Amino acid sequence: MSCAIVEKTLYLIQSNDPILKLQGAKDIRWLTKSSLRYRRHFNEAVKPLVDMLSNSESFEFIEAAFLALLNLSVKDEGNKKSIIDAGALEHIIGFLQSENASLKEHATASLLTLSASSVTKRILTSFGVIPLLVDILRRGSPRAMVDSIITLYNLSTSQGNLTLILQSDPIPCIVALLKSCKKSSKTARKCTALLESLMSYEECRQALTSEEGGILAIVEVLEIGSLQSREHAVGALLKMCQSDRCKYRLLILREGVIPGLLELTVKGTAKSKEKSQTLLRLLRDTTPSERSQLQPDTLENIVSNLISQIDGSKEQTGKAHGLLAEVIQFMLQSLNCPLINDLLYFRNLVMPPRRNIDQNAQADKVRPTHGMRTHNRAHTSKLVPTPGVPPVPTSPPRALWTNVNCPPTAQGDISNVEFRWSIHMLT
Repeated sequence: MSCAIVEKTLYLIQSNDPILKLQGAKDIRWLTKSSLRYRRHFNEAVKPLVDMLSNSESFEFIEAAFLALLNLSVKDEGNKKSIIDAGALEHIIGFLQSENASLKEHATASLLTLSASSVTKRILTSFGVIPLLVDILRRGSPRAMVDSIITLYNLSTSQGNLTLILQSDPIPCIVALLKSCKKSSKTARKCTALLESLMSYEECRQALTSEEGGILAIVEVLEIGSLQSREHAVGALLKMCQSDRCKYRLLILREGVIPGLLELTVKGTAKSKEKSQTLLRLLRDTTPSERSQLQPDTLENIVSNLISQIDGSKEQTGKAHGLLAEVIQFMLQSLNCPLINDLLYFRNLVMPPRRNIDQNAQADKVRPTHGMRTHNRAHTSKLVPTPGVPPVPTSPPRALWTNVNCPPTAQGDISNVEFRWSIHMLT
């Protein structure tokens, strides 16, 4: 960092010459783009930059001042407070209501950086920015909408602000943004985080179920979102189910939430695992009083009950079965057990990997071998030795289930009896 450059730039920004002032703002923007030291030394430039925002005759002036102030406020609490004390909020709020899309974007970005400070959140709320931010979500540009949802999430962490957000009816526009964005993006993470907080209110729960595809959008994030997004998604659904299980249970089940929940019980964060297991219990077709009389829940009785209650197509049920097979494979491979090869052997026999099967192209029929169904009569899976684990003698497969009183299943499919036995092997 050069002290001479700092002095020269401060001279430019404090000059009465518009051309020099404009150049000073541009220099501050570039110097503070990635340097915390420059940000601290340009605190004196905040007041002249805020004054430039009042120059309504020149868009170039306003934009240069906005971009310089944005960089000055990043990760610098002192500059944030100085910007607010210099009267910048009045200008920012005015630009939020402007017809100029670029000014709206700059104003929303400014609020985003200012809202990252715990000190400034209440100040921003007192200026009435929440309804304006929700309005940006409804009719702003894509970039402004993303900045708006992140700003609303930042403000929601301050006590009392959730109620103010609720009063602006944000659910329809949040759901619309969640549908349109990439489910693994930061935008999806902030949307689901805000929805999880808002699900504490019955008005928001009703608004979500009233939106076409509202619950489905959350389920999609639960399936393919980032780890944090999935944690917020399952948290939102859990709050709904905990608030009124009878009202929301079937609505959640109908959106195909089971496969994603099963995967989270194994591959999610610690909080995701706990929340998904709790939600699986709530989604079972039993009342709270009945649940209290049951033995501790296992994966077997939870999943078996859920699969039997799903009112969907054979394809949807098969998807749940297939994903559970992958979950079982993952858990078995994580076990530090000498019998791992035997467990994997049984898994390969009973739980085939998930794949798309053309039923019209099936020429082979499933034939019983040694009394047990296999999925390829021409080849039987061989045991693969695990490095560092001595081989364990195994007996030939016994007839666990027979085909008596049990209709044959299509190749690549499994019966409910086999499905439950596989869960039993795991648990």
